[in-house]
Amino acid sequence: MRFLHTADWQIGMKAAALGDAGARVREERLAAGRRVVEAAKSHHVDFVLVAGDLFEDNAVDRVLVQKVVDILSSFGGPVFVIPGNHDPLVPGSVWEHPSWKSASNVHVLLEEAPVEVHGGVLYPCPVREKHSGLNPTAWIPSERDERIRIGMAHGTMENIRRDEPDYPIPRDAEKRAGLDFLALGHWHSYGTYSGPDGIIHMAYSGTHETTKFGERDSGNVLIVEILSPGAPPTITPARTGRLDWITVERDLREHGDLVRVREYIESLANPSNALVDVSLSGLLLADERGELDHIEHILSSRFLWVKLDASRLQPSPEDEAWITNLPPGIIRDAAMRLRDTSGASPEIAARALMELYAIVGEGPH
Repeated sequence: MRFLHTADWQIGMKAAALGDAGARVREERLAAGRRVVEAAKSHHVDFVLVAGDLFEDNAVDRVLVQKVVDILSSFGGPVFVIPGNHDPLVPGSVWEHPSWKSASNVHVLLEEAPVEVHGGVLYPCPVREKHSGLNPTAWIPSERDERIRIGMAHGTMENIRRDEPDYPIPRDAEKRAGLDFLALGHWHSYGTYSGPDGIIHMAYSGTHETTKFGERDSGNVLIVEILSPGAPPTITPARTGRLDWITVERDLREHGDLVRVREYIESLANPSNALVDVSLSGLLLADERGELDHIEHILSSRFLWVKLDASRLQPSPEDEAWITNLPPGIIRDAAMRLRDTSGASPEIAARALMELYAIVGEGPH
């Protein structure tokens, strides 16, 4: 048995905070869906599993539902889908759209009942509400037989931090249910879980295209191969994501630190497909003030979306150039008062000194 495991496409996510880049991010989620199908075909899988949250919510534009059904049906072979906690099985849900009935090879599994698949049997765990404290895999019968047994569930693995109940899954769920593999959805990063024997029988595929900063090992699907009942699964991630969400956090302490930040940003590959969030803190030297502008120009001109937060940078108190480089008189006196301020907001004073320095630098020479 060889199948493709994917989950958490979140089609219809707004990405409103990204401004004009949001449209590109939304389109890439559909494009990544097409790459999932390409991966399924190129790896010659027997079927595809989608372990929940195919959609961002049940209020998505119904045209998007049709587009997703068209993408999934283009695989040609069987595709099995369960509702997740973002798109639960409720009245008026996306699962009532007529396109599902017209795609004969795409099966939305709405019942907790075994399904025959190539080489074995599938035990789906569809979601019917946003949150639940119940184990979705509890219904699966534990009796083993001569077939490969696969589960598909959407929830949170035991011991993963969570703020509210969201379908807890025991760490030994696959053993309790007598499964050869449990395909999981809900967490957007690739993650595997092994039993006492060290063999991996449970995994999150992660989302097929990264959704936000901080997602570790997202943008993949999993190709899973099981030779026979009880045999260890072979799990191979396949890349389907195209966008890179890059976080750059640096604390500047030495001369040249800001130059190294700029050089790192310049070295980033595929900038047109990258979203970059830069956060700088620490001490800024006066003669490196221009590097900050250079970094901003590089970010703005090359990348799909950028954010530069330098609000935690402060002029280095040991760098007298912040004062001596300014014209003598009222401007230099103001700068000295800002540097030596003992007020309640030294951060504001530091920013004001940097802005004063910048303004003087822009003036006529």
